[in-house]
Amino acid sequence: MDYIGLNAEKFEMYYKLLIETNQNVNLTAIVEKNEVYIKHFRDSLEFIRAVPDIAEKNYSLIDVGTGAGFPGLPLAIAFPNLKVTLTDALNKRLEFLRCIVGELKLNNVEIVHARAEDLGRDPVFREKYDLATARAVANLSTLVEYCGPLIHKSGRFIPLKSFEVENEISEAGHAASEIGLKINGLLKYELPENMGSRSLLIYEKIRSTPHKYPRKAGTPSKNPL
Repeated sequence: MDYIGLNAEKFEMYYKLLIETNQNVNLTAIVEKNEVYIKHFRDSLEFIRAVPDIAEKNYSLIDVGTGAGFPGLPLAIAFPNLKVTLTDALNKRLEFLRCIVGELKLNNVEIVHARAEDLGRDPVFREKYDLATARAVANLSTLVEYCGPLIHKSGRFIPLKSFEVENEISEAGHAASEIGLKINGLLKYELPENMGSRSLLIYEKIRSTPHKYPRKAGTPSKNPL
């Protein structure tokens, strides 16, 4: 289904505000319209491959280090039934997202200013989500520690990564085991017009994350598990 076409006015507003704000706040290096639509909007919606019933269920999703809103905001636009939390450590980006959410009247989006490590230790957010995702944030071992503590047992962590991801998966094996995750899916796909090859990883939460994780802010990126 063409979810961008079905929400054409909203995605057009998103694009215009993205380009306008990008002149003053570094949100994206991709500014040509067709590239934004494919490399940002379309790529974000490829998340559907990993959660084919996303339009039918009232899932909760947290997008860690969302930046300019990818992939969480396109998913929130396409699926008003999806409860989306967008998080980032840089408030300037979140100001942009608040503007978008207000302009598009998105009632299914929450915006949180925090580091992922702090969220993972906060009982308001810890192990509360059905789904967690991240895109272009960090290496997989670090992402596992950022996102794994946020999903409940049987929840799924689904990062969007580059095409060649097998080595990262292997290197993140220890981290995943420590956090309570097990990988049970790897989906590869091609973006239209030869704009790149991508991967979706699917991790399932098989047990609760030990209380010692995530470690204090900065540690997961400096010293991955």
